[in-house]
Amino acid sequence: MTGAILNAAGIVAGGLFGLTRRTPLAPQTQAFFKLALGVLTIFYGLRLAWLSIGGNFPHVLKQIAIAFLAVMVGKLAGQWLRFQKASNWLGKFACGLIERTKPDDPQRFTNGLNACAILFCASPLGILGAVQDGLPGQPDGVGYFYPLAVKGVMDGLAMISLVTLFGWGAMLAALPVFVLQGSVTLACTLYLEPFLRVHGLVDSVNAVGGLIVCSVGLVIFEIRKVELADFLPSLAVAPLLAWLWR
Repeated sequence: MTGAILNAAGIVAGGLFGLTRRTPLAPQTQAFFKLALGVLTIFYGLRLAWLSIGGNFPHVLKQIAIAFLAVMVGKLAGQWLRFQKASNWLGKFACGLIERTKPDDPQRFTNGLNACAILFCASPLGILGAVQDGLPGQPDGVGYFYPLAVKGVMDGLAMISLVTLFGWGAMLAALPVFVLQGSVTLACTLYLEPFLRVHGLVDSVNAVGGLIVCSVGLVIFEIRKVELADFLPSLAVAPLLAWLWR
């Protein structure tokens, strides 16, 4: 559960930094972090997809076709299940708590904890990263924790501003984030990974996961709007297609 630990640590670190530094980050610093996070997200996404594709040329073409087909079918399933609409609703609810809360609000502590927990837990990258952290995505067989590490930096930067409004209680959002992501990672490690490994389907999930992680970079750079939550069913569609297309 390395990724879940890093994500929670990023939230706490950002909160502590925000409590000691009352002035916001300079625009140049914000631009640097935006560039760095965008580049790292695309890099780690492409790396995961690259590590998941191998074999002779026809087999590589087959794996690429399965990955792109899974992304397309998964997006249609996500739209039908309204994953992005649910994610947007949670985001608007959290933003409403932020807008309504004043520095002297007696509900400041509770609103801060709820708003931050919803924002950080409802992130599609958090769910995707927790799944990848529970599956062997690196040459040494270790879980691919890098997406959650990047998310930890994102959440930490957001916490710098949120903690000035809500106080130290906002940092407690690290606990539900760790519990949610850790539970998903543990479930994938104990139950999903053995099943996928026996049937040779781990690479199909990782390849699709890498493509979705890359799309996060498009959102960071504001190149285009990507409905990330709608792509999550692709993680389930990929092994199904790989099993059928043998």
